[in-house]
Amino acid sequence: MEGQNPILNSIKRGLKRPLWASLLFLFTVILLSGLQINKEYSIFSIPLGFMSGRVGFISGSQRSCADFFKQVPARKVVKSITDFGGIGDGKTSNTDAFQRAMEFMARFTDTGGSQLVVPKGRWLTGSFNLTSNFTLFLQHDAVILGSQDPKEWPIINALPSYGRGRERPGGRHISLIHGNGLTNVVITGENGTIDGQGKMWWELWWNRTLVHTRGHLVELINSQNILIQNLTFLNSPFWTIHPIYCRNIVIRNMTILSPLDTPNTDGIDPDSSLNVCIEDCYIESGDDLIAVKSGWDQYGMKMARPSTNIIVRRVKGTTPTCSGVGIGSEMSGGVSNVIIEDLYVKDSAAGVRIKTDIGRGGYIANITINNMRMERVKVPIRFSRGANDHPDERWDPKALPKVRGIHISNVVSLDSKRPPLLEGIEEAPFEEIHMKNISLFGLDPSMTWNCKFISGSSCSVFPTPCSQLLKNESNFQCPN
Repeated sequence: MEGQNPILNSIKRGLKRPLWASLLFLFTVILLSGLQINKEYSIFSIPLGFMSGRVGFISGSQRSCADFFKQVPARKVVKSITDFGGIGDGKTSNTDAFQRAMEFMARFTDTGGSQLVVPKGRWLTGSFNLTSNFTLFLQHDAVILGSQDPKEWPIINALPSYGRGRERPGGRHISLIHGNGLTNVVITGENGTIDGQGKMWWELWWNRTLVHTRGHLVELINSQNILIQNLTFLNSPFWTIHPIYCRNIVIRNMTILSPLDTPNTDGIDPDSSLNVCIEDCYIESGDDLIAVKSGWDQYGMKMARPSTNIIVRRVKGTTPTCSGVGIGSEMSGGVSNVIIEDLYVKDSAAGVRIKTDIGRGGYIANITINNMRMERVKVPIRFSRGANDHPDERWDPKALPKVRGIHISNVVSLDSKRPPLLEGIEEAPFEEIHMKNISLFGLDPSMTWNCKFISGSSCSVFPTPCSQLLKNESNFQCPN
């Protein structure tokens, strides 16, 4: 047995050396054998003080919330887009082909379901609507391209919890891939691509010539048991994936990319939805990587459809102007029971941000953020007022949001630019803000946390947090 254990043999050989050399060698072996080293996180790149905490993705935990989606049986009918006259040359419009395909697939909603295969090629199309008990499958090297004709993104009604288009009054452009009232839908493939070709829409925004709110890449409304996985989404005109009034949604193993200077190209925005799982995704965006929402001012309050039971796990990405995960600012229907863990954000404006305002009403409650790593993030943790934007003049200045129960733990930020900014609302302070095991490195010693209208507790936080968080409460104690 001894001969089969090279580490033990090395230690025994070391006993023949001077005692100090043997002890040093033994300490080195133990230290290195207890650490995981990979390209993304090297023990030599951080102070040894980090070793006691969970940092980045080195914990080895691979828990999953994918069981939010109930698996569906194999589809009885499988067709290719070429069966409906599709031409994958990147130039020919396939809008009619996709619409014909979906009309055909809808026949099998109640008789075993259907699957539409998009083979290798570049398939230019305008908007089309999915059906229930349906799979959209993109083979390897298949690319769906969003049409450059705005007329192929028709105008639809505003969402009732927003009261108007988010960017412009009135209706809004439909998403490229759309669905309403669907059940048991899968959008997946062999890492195929859906490219919204959003530059045309971004320029309308930049030039202030946008007439109606831009469309999403994928929007599903009033739908349930939805799986989106194993694809690349590019260049969405507006928010990329937008499930609203939905339940049991799983979005996993996705790559979502937009140029970093593009306006409002959020990655994934669960909105007034229940049981949403987002995991193992990489996102680059001109806005929040993930934003949890639930309606806008009086319209969101009236509809009262909260976002609850939201899990975000093992998400990585960058956004130079916004946050890794944001909650709000449209949260008037309420947001609760959100778990965010194993988040890695680099070269971004904020790590996590809670954003609300007077007039929003609603609540943000029971938010747990654990095990977050940041590099070169300007403001690692930020609570702030919004942009004082309201859907119309009928918003209620007496409608105050309630924010309570925010738990943030096991956070490391390297090369931080600014200390946390935690600003509640004077008439409605943010309460029960608890922080544990927070290490923010790179700050100038003269910088201090900026806190207003908050209360809570903290322990094992460096540098020392603001006085409002120095109280240690019995229900949030650091381990001995």
